[in-house]
Amino acid sequence: MEYANILLRPLVSEKATMIKEAANQVVFYVHPEANKIEIAKAVEKAFSVTVDAVRVVRRRPLARSRMGKVTGRIPGYKKAYVTLAQGDKIEFFEGV
Repeated sequence: MEYANILLRPLVSEKATMIKEAANQVVFYVHPEANKIEIAKAVEKAFSVTVDAVRVVRRRPLARSRMGKVTGRIPGYKKAYVTLAQGDKIEFFEGV
């Protein structure tokens, strides 16, 4: 799998921004079948940084119910919290 297929998009939220500033971690939505090694190599190749650790969080798809009836489903996702080496950083919005 190529790194463009592994890293789907960065997660930009208040929590992700606080983690980025405090612990030098970046959060990405990743392909559901990607493992930690593939994610680390993809981040290193895409952004030219050194990765120290990768933590993965999965959320399974859920059935959406309304008044007791199942009316659809909420899709699942996989997130990766990537810890960068000391001195490395990734800027998504440079100059904004």
